[in-house]
Amino acid sequence: MDREIRLKRLRFRSWHRGTKEADLMVGGFYDKFSAGWNDEEITWFEALMHEEDVEIMGWAIGTMPVPERASGPMMIAMQKLDYIAVEK
Repeated sequence: MDREIRLKRLRFRSWHRGTKEADLMVGGFYDKFSAGWNDEEITWFEALMHEEDVEIMGWAIGTMPVPERASGPMMIAMQKLDYIAVEK
């Protein structure tokens, strides 16, 4: 599948998770980093989109241990939470 199509699908899925909190976390991560992703990173994020929001958020904020399938540099970047713009 074409890289651009994959990224467009992921953008939609990352911003339509089901809760505002998950949308901000997952969608914000996508918006900040996706332009620089290689095929392996896109594949990792596609797999992440099949996980439950509660689990993704728990892994990212450190309240749940990260399973091996989701661990690595991408999850470490997600755990930093420095990609979410907070409006004042």
